[in-house]
Amino acid sequence: MSANPYSTLGVEQSASQDEIQKAYRRLAKKLHPDLNPGNKQAEDQFKDVTAAYDILGDPEKRGKFDRGEIDASGAERPAHHYYRDFSENASPYSSNAGYEDFGDAEDILSQMFGQAGRARANRRGADIRYRLELDFLEAINGGERQVVLPDGSALDVNIPAGTREGQILRLRGKGRPGLGGGPAGDALIEILVRSHPIFTRKGDDIHLDLPISLREAVLGGEIIVPTPSGKVMMKVPKWTNTNAVLRLKGKGARRLDGTSGDEFVTLQIMLPEKPDHELEKFVADWRGEYSPRQAMER
Repeated sequence: MSANPYSTLGVEQSASQDEIQKAYRRLAKKLHPDLNPGNKQAEDQFKDVTAAYDILGDPEKRGKFDRGEIDASGAERPAHHYYRDFSENASPYSSNAGYEDFGDAEDILSQMFGQAGRARANRRGADIRYRLELDFLEAINGGERQVVLPDGSALDVNIPAGTREGQILRLRGKGRPGLGGGPAGDALIEILVRSHPIFTRKGDDIHLDLPISLREAVLGGEIIVPTPSGKVMMKVPKWTNTNAVLRLKGKGARRLDGTSGDEFVTLQIMLPEKPDHELEKFVADWRGEYSPRQAMER
């Protein structure tokens, strides 16, 4: 990894948090191992980019890095102490007690370093942040995925059913190790969800535009409807118009309380792609006087 996370992400040190996030997303999408199978160079660059964002994506860590308190790996830099830091009004050697002062000086230094050591002992490890991009159906139905860490290891992530865009999954104890016997930090996984070619999500509900034939619209009947969990049969009433909305109860995203949203199916009447001469003849002979624009023509 580059010694400077700003260079790794290709941003200036004055960049805003939003600019840093956009730079990370752009590079992560380009270099993600799922999109570059077998490309070791892309995998290594992805690890570097993720590690850099771990520092710069967290304002607190970014401030510590800018002040030189941590390095590019997130490890704390050792504090530099000078003799003047331990002296106030007088030197410990100014006493008339002679060599006995060395004992006092050792006690003072021992006390100071002991206090600093106790302050660092039992310190909880830092949290680590990652991004995980899911397919739409993975987020809705749940499953298992892996997150590749900067050191090449991997974390198994359980994706709960109904996971949504921007949700943070917390893996306790999977962050950086603690100091002085302190507990490890957590891994925080931010979820990104890819769009789906036919489904959209609004809250906990799923929406779908579904084409139907003229025959199905006029005569009604049962049709097959896709849902995130599989295909189901749905009854279309007779004389159904375009933009009629039917509901499939419980076929939406799963909620925390165990219930689920619904799927709303908007019907769109579609004529055959190729001209149907029998249909043309039927319509030409049809004597119906109905006009859907009657209200507009008044």
